[in-house]
Amino acid sequence: MTRLTVDGTEIEVADGATVLEAARAAAHDVPVLCFDERMDPFGACRVCLVGVQGEDGTVDVVPSCTTIAKDGMAVHTRDERARRVAGAVVELVLSELPVAPAAHTELAAVARELGVTTTRWPGEQRAVRHETDHPYLALRHELCISCARCVRACDEVQGTFALTLTGRGFHTDISAGIDEGFRASACVSCGACADTCPTDAITELSLLDLATAQEATA
Repeated sequence: MTRLTVDGTEIEVADGATVLEAARAAAHDVPVLCFDERMDPFGACRVCLVGVQGEDGTVDVVPSCTTIAKDGMAVHTRDERARRVAGAVVELVLSELPVAPAAHTELAAVARELGVTTTRWPGEQRAVRHETDHPYLALRHELCISCARCVRACDEVQGTFALTLTGRGFHTDISAGIDEGFRASACVSCGACADTCPTDAITELSLLDLATAQEATA
């Protein structure tokens, strides 16, 4: 077993556990965005940053989802520098979206947790493009933040391999099949991608129709 402290609370976790797992075991919340406990840690978004104090007293900022807990670690989930960087990451993510994420989404919840209400970096935004040819699922490309959770859910949870990340940098996007669309892809309509998506970029058609109707009557 590995013994460490999380925000002053001593906790014991199994050898090989991550800092995020230790924080959760100590009932201390750490914001996450690309992380889903049903899948292997990805470490792409850097929203789960925490401070880890070394023997010399200095505090390093590390991603909690991929950092292995070690004996004697002192983890600070509210480290000012870690939360400032995580907040800046969320600001950058939001700056790419042409519309604000719906209040119920994980991205919106993380923004609230980190106190992010606006973005300081106006610039190019994703083009609005919807795929609605699937009988059950809708893909709204402008809401995709390239966290790859849908791709990993399709691969690791369902084993279907129907989704992939295409492009590079700002133009990275989700594609079903080889740009053939959901209907023609290997998708089996399990809904794992929609269930894990933190922005509603992939959502059920029925929910999209409901949201559209509500917007029309607002």
